[in-house]
Amino acid sequence: MNKDLNLSIETLIQQHSIILFMKGDKYSPKCNFSKQAIDILDKFNIEYYTINLLNDNPLRDAIKIYSQWPTIPQLYINQKFIGGIDIINHLYKTFKLHEILEVHINS
Repeated sequence: MNKDLNLSIETLIQQHSIILFMKGDKYSPKCNFSKQAIDILDKFNIEYYTINLLNDNPLRDAIKIYSQWPTIPQLYINQKFIGGIDIINHLYKTFKLHEILEVHINS
């Protein structure tokens, strides 16, 4: 993987305690899976940052290699990869995402 892209990803993850790599942005998601992720995150009273990968193919490819996860969106909390939409949905439905975010808020 391109070292500059890898460094860019690491910097973004370090700068934003909750970051979602997605298609579109939080105000205008451009795919159903990204919209689902935004809908879940918006249920919590938290600030989070989004990165639009639609017009940045090199970054979109690089994040998949970086996380070793083949799909978008991808959620990171406190520099830890949480997962894609299937995992986000599962964590939300089982209240595990609530626990992860509670730890984040209290740290």
